[in-house]
Amino acid sequence: VQLVESGGGLVQTGGSLRLSCTASGIDFRNNPMSWVRQAPGKGLEWVSSIYGPQGLRAYAHSVEDRFTISRDNAKKVIYLDMNNLTPEDTARYYCATDQHGSQRGLGTQVTVSP
Repeated sequence: VQLVESGGGLVQTGGSLRLSCTASGIDFRNNPMSWVRQAPGKGLEWVSSIYGPQGLRAYAHSVEDRFTISRDNAKKVIYLDMNNLTPEDTARYYCATDQHGSQRGLGTQVTVSP
């Protein structure tokens, strides 16, 4: 399994970013996919997941109504659209094959300035 994240960067409070994750080596259409993040000095935190061919979605309370997860099965890419970012969203974001992040990519850094 290979997961490659991109799209991170430095934004101001209230800004937006779109993260992408390209996956290979998995049954992409049927495998649940997740985003997890790790802030400086903290453990991994589940952010969002998308499940199965129907694309059912779930979000952590801290990001619901601001973040949107989606997938493109043809391209084998999942996205995380992040809006109204705050400094509390500053973290390294990982694409993962489960909610615990046990199998994840190298991540992409998101930094939100005050």
